[in-house]
Amino acid sequence: MTNRFKELIEEEEIEKEVQPRKEEKAEVPKNFFTLLFTEGVMSKEAATEMLPFIIYLAFLGMIYIGNRHFAEKNIRDIDKLSKEVKELSWDYKTLKADLMLKSTQTEVAKQVDTLGLKEPVEPPKKIVVITKEE
Repeated sequence: MTNRFKELIEEEEIEKEVQPRKEEKAEVPKNFFTLLFTEGVMSKEAATEMLPFIIYLAFLGMIYIGNRHFAEKNIRDIDKLSKEVKELSWDYKTLKADLMLKSTQTEVAKQVDTLGLKEPVEPPKKIVVITKEE
């Protein structure tokens, strides 16, 4: 006794494999864009011919975007440095004014008074040395 059902299934599978499959293609709706890209100016051949130019334009676009980012970064750095220069300039002017105040005669006299030094009240005397020439 053989299994007839199994043999029938195997024969049907073999017949299906031998027969070429006929798939129905979905019908493309005919509108402006499909007509333009299939039959119009933009066909597959034209698109492949334009591919190097499209790649070139994409490369130029990437360079343009990179250049823009680089320029904006430089502008931010310049602004940051200019603010720092202004702040340092203000610090310099403040310290210079402070030093000018502390270097006046009265301020110096107050500072050295703690060391025990006093400001002379008499004018200095000139010392003259007489030498004998022979």
